[in-house]
Amino acid sequence: MNWDDRDDILRALDTLCPMHCLLDRRGRIRHAGPTLRKLRPQEAICDTPFLDLFELTHPRDVTDMAALRAAAGRRTRLRLRFRDSPRTDLHGVLVPQGQGGAIVNLGFGISILDAVRDYALTNTDFAATDPTVEMLFLVEAKSAAMDASRQLTRQLHVAKIAAEEQAFTDTLTGLKNRRALAHVLNRVIGAGQDFALMHLDLDHFKAVNDTHGHAAGDHVLEVVSRIMVEETRSEDVVARVGGDEFVLIFVNLRDRRRIEDVAHRLIARLEQPIPWQGHECRVSASLGTTLSSDYRQPGAARMLADADAALYRAKRAGRAQHRFHRPDAADAAADRDPA
Repeated sequence: MNWDDRDDILRALDTLCPMHCLLDRRGRIRHAGPTLRKLRPQEAICDTPFLDLFELTHPRDVTDMAALRAAAGRRTRLRLRFRDSPRTDLHGVLVPQGQGGAIVNLGFGISILDAVRDYALTNTDFAATDPTVEMLFLVEAKSAAMDASRQLTRQLHVAKIAAEEQAFTDTLTGLKNRRALAHVLNRVIGAGQDFALMHLDLDHFKAVNDTHGHAAGDHVLEVVSRIMVEETRSEDVVARVGGDEFVLIFVNLRDRRRIEDVAHRLIARLEQPIPWQGHECRVSASLGTTLSSDYRQPGAARMLADADAALYRAKRAGRAQHRFHRPDAADAAADRDPA
């Protein structure tokens, strides 16, 4: 190139065609645009033979500069890729110049997204009029929209979990509630697991509310709930199903002696006075238990009713007692005493 304003022309090419390169008559690269240089930042692209840097995939019969210029004469669109990794696919057009040289302008075509990923390209690496800039904007907009969608989905998932947890949790004690208990019973019965169902009701709880107020009653319920959790296993379920009524599910447990031990520990601990603002709140607990193994086909409603019947046998025996359901005996509901 013998242009008097050669530097101005090269600056213009760098702006308008940042993926171009100038070839001399021997096919060596004498100048490369800034984006093309960015693709091989560790290599000295200039003075490198064009065909040493790139492998032509179309036309395949190009082996020297003369063949390259001939392809331009046939208006052939070049298809090529880097010889070393990453072997990015490119397309190009060649315009012959005087004294046997040429200008080659390259582009990514459909490999643009791979190139953006491999070389961390941005819209500043392309000419302002290049449609690639618009495509990158759309890709960035889509990526931002997808990120926002994923974040919203995560937030909704967390909110759903929180809502479900709240729907299955007793707000005062943090125990499972009646809805959660129904879910657990359906699950263990459906799975055919053995389990024990224990119904616990506090004795003399009404006297705490009447004497010290409902705040004291709430405190007692919180302490009682903590004791029940401490006296059960992590796989067991403790649910508050009424004001001072609780149901405990012991999964894979049907040993009556072990269940009796748990009941006696609960009775002993719940008889201990519970301090409240300088006063002592006193309650006790009556318990009734039924075992899934006592039924040919366990059912949640039937087992709850039988545990309730056993509980009231414990109350009639003098409170602070535990009784097992007796499959061969009926408990008269009319004989139930108030808590």
